[in-house]
Amino acid sequence: MTCGSCESKVQTTLAQVDGVEAVEVSKEQATATIHSQKQLPFSLLESQLSQLGDKYSIYNTSIAEQKEERKAESLEQERSWFETYKPVLLIFTYIFLITGLIEFISTDVDVNRWMRHFMAGFFLTFSFFKMLNLKGFKESYQMYDVIAKRIPSWGYVYAFAELILGVAFLINYNPVITNTVTLVIMSISIVGVLQSVLNKQTIKCACLGDVFNLPMSTVTIIEDGLMIAMSAYMLFFAL
Repeated sequence: MTCGSCESKVQTTLAQVDGVEAVEVSKEQATATIHSQKQLPFSLLESQLSQLGDKYSIYNTSIAEQKEERKAESLEQERSWFETYKPVLLIFTYIFLITGLIEFISTDVDVNRWMRHFMAGFFLTFSFFKMLNLKGFKESYQMYDVIAKRIPSWGYVYAFAELILGVAFLINYNPVITNTVTLVIMSISIVGVLQSVLNKQTIKCACLGDVFNLPMSTVTIIEDGLMIAMSAYMLFFAL
């Protein structure tokens, strides 16, 4: 870095990395001090800085830190499929068991009622995690959603739409309207997910907001597809 403009460009670019809270850049010392609440993969910083071209490069000041970074990244890559998706799998299991228990203790078993309760639990739970950090969810969602890319505020609308749908399914509000809205919203949502997975993009899934770092994968497709199938099934019987 040779001037104040260099400092500013490097600082602004590195500050855009998800998880970075503050960046201090010094052209005199040729250093960038990055503050974050979680450990950031060094490759992520390199990739972000490469946006400025070949003029700038970044490296750890300590060989030991480099080795630890590579070790941490290696361990992260070796995580099993279950460990990666454990949060969403546990949520689905809890909702399935609780709604199944409701039907088990009922005098009659009603598949439509079970689906309605399952979807209520799904939307209420997933909207809760999104509400914990609405801004973070919106920024993650607009990375792949076809509407949010063009209208960033759609991320806020979507989070509240899930909350409203959860309440609607819970109180059994007008099944035709509730299931139609669900079918439309989830069908639009799955388009961006399919595009990201088919293009093999490494993008963070925003299904659980900004709380868990879940990669976009076929799990997200199954999740959205399940909601589409259930809403279509209940809509068919409601008409």
